[in-house]
Amino acid sequence: MNEVVKQEETGTVDTIKLWFAGLVAVGGIAAFYLLKDGQADWVRWLVFALALIAGLGIFASSAHGRSTWKFVLDSRIELYKVFWPTRQETGMTTLVVFVFVLVMGLFFWGLDAVLGWITRSVLGTTGTGG
Repeated sequence: MNEVVKQEETGTVDTIKLWFAGLVAVGGIAAFYLLKDGQADWVRWLVFALALIAGLGIFASSAHGRSTWKFVLDSRIELYKVFWPTRQETGMTTLVVFVFVLVMGLFFWGLDAVLGWITRSVLGTTGTGG
């Protein structure tokens, strides 16, 4: 919790890499639609997939890509530190939640019925109305 987070400086080269990665990815999407006439579907999908992979590769070589990958690795480490409840604890918690929802549903249904009866008594109306 008290770790100092170092932010990596991003320069002009990284900005160019990010723009180029985006252009390559958008170019792959555009190529997919532009190749629809006269090309087999597998060729269109291959061009699309290769452009996205190239865009991701260019992004990964930037400072933002490296920090994103470090975040993913750190998240996996933190995931192992989480206390996971047992199957029995999960089942009991689920049962308690269902019972609580049922009890509160009955309580509010009864409260609504009583308040409706009081309102009808005070106003002198009958029936449920609508």
